[in-house]
Amino acid sequence: MSEDISFTTPSGIEIERYYGPENVPSKDLGKAGEYPFTRGIQKNMYRGRLWTMRQYAGFGTAKETNQRFRWLLKEGQTGLSTAFDLPTQMGFDADHPMSKGEVGRTGVHIGNIEDMETLFDQIPLDQVSTSLTINATAIVLLAFYAAVAKKRGVALSALRGTLQNDILKEFIARGTYIYPPQSSLRLAADAMEYSFKHIPQFHPISISGYHIREAGSDAVQELAFTFGNAEVYLKEMLSRGVSADQCGARIAFFFGCHNHFLEEIAKFRAARRIWAKMMKEDYGAKDPKAMSLRFHVQTCGSTLTSQQPENNAIRVALQAMSAILGGAQSLHTNSYDEALGLPTEESARLALRTQQILAYETGVPDSVDPVGGAWAIEKLTDDIERRALEKIAAIRASKGMLPLIEKGEPQSEIHERAYQFQSEIESGKRKIVGVNVLKESGENSEAKILKVSLKLEKEAVSRLKKFKKNRDQANANSSLKNLEESARGRGNLFPLILSCVESRATLGEICGVLRAVFGEYHGG
Repeated sequence: MSEDISFTTPSGIEIERYYGPENVPSKDLGKAGEYPFTRGIQKNMYRGRLWTMRQYAGFGTAKETNQRFRWLLKEGQTGLSTAFDLPTQMGFDADHPMSKGEVGRTGVHIGNIEDMETLFDQIPLDQVSTSLTINATAIVLLAFYAAVAKKRGVALSALRGTLQNDILKEFIARGTYIYPPQSSLRLAADAMEYSFKHIPQFHPISISGYHIREAGSDAVQELAFTFGNAEVYLKEMLSRGVSADQCGARIAFFFGCHNHFLEEIAKFRAARRIWAKMMKEDYGAKDPKAMSLRFHVQTCGSTLTSQQPENNAIRVALQAMSAILGGAQSLHTNSYDEALGLPTEESARLALRTQQILAYETGVPDSVDPVGGAWAIEKLTDDIERRALEKIAAIRASKGMLPLIEKGEPQSEIHERAYQFQSEIESGKRKIVGVNVLKESGENSEAKILKVSLKLEKEAVSRLKKFKKNRDQANANSSLKNLEESARGRGNLFPLILSCVESRATLGEICGVLRAVFGEYHGG
């Protein structure tokens, strides 16, 4: 090979021709389950318990998604992860003009307590761990979930799972925000504060680097911006009288996994070390659980190609292996056809089987941190940690992520990195099989794609009308009025939102009240 070829990771870290002991200063890596948790947060890791296999699912109606949930559990999935459609994410009922053409398309539509009851029909809420992947309307969806549990006689203290609830990354990477940043932060923190007291086994926030990565960031930016956001939530909770130990023990994280095998393993190991040191040295945490980084991983959808989609199965398997070698606590593996549409049952099964083969056939889970001590891995772990900490220091010097988000600076930085990466693909410097190398003609002509019927929207509107007709309207109006009055004050809004849900107010009505008080945000 030519000597002028550049060997770098997607984050711009140079890969050495050879790694030896001279590349890694002699140091004690520590042990799994011990600070700074470089080698894992549990002593026995997967020997004691495998990662949670939490496949992301949701489309069409609550009934259809419930069937997919129950099928996945039957196929051996060990946790649920719920995808919601855009109207649900943006706080609109099915009959709102903004919902037209979007009901049930990118996820399941949940507009009221009856929808939530249907979604989890015959699923034991006190036995199955559930992730609600929702942000701007997270506090309302958690209220729906809690209300269903209460109706079934399930104690809130028995509920297990995760609420994504990371609104800051929506301003950076996704755009499904409703209210201005400060009001949005208040709602996220209200859900956290209530959960700490009343839903103790539920992680009320999953701070997400995944979407930052999907927007085009590199691995270093993913960690720096994610931990920068984490500090905003931490400081908000500290201001409410929640200790660093209480808060740190209940925060979860969500990262993406890209194609560079070695860099991704190192990223997860560096992330654990950064969080442990941040909690101990900067926030004075004393509880090891507060210093232990618990994270879910999803293989990156942006790496999937519509060309030769079967190749995506190999990409997903390797990304999943990186996540496991990196010590993830739960994992979603993408279906190979997701660059074309919603996963079919066939592709969803293969994605789940990918995890199960890694778990039961490879032997990788048998040893704790089997790549620990590898010179290349340790050098990359050091490199990523150093670069991420430098960026975190710059964020702190700018008074934290919130003012930077309002100025649009992280957004611009991610866009620039995404442009650079795409330019590398278009120039051929970075090769993608089936896209700029080893291309074939006549692809995808026989691809089977799951399609959501447009009839579902009309059916959702019809169910909504029936729901409203059969409720006590005066009771619903009264609870919404109480919410409006409280929103103008400073108290925790979760109990008021739960009351609205139980009085059969809809998602759109609840969010409409909050829009009237907080206003809508349309960018900085």
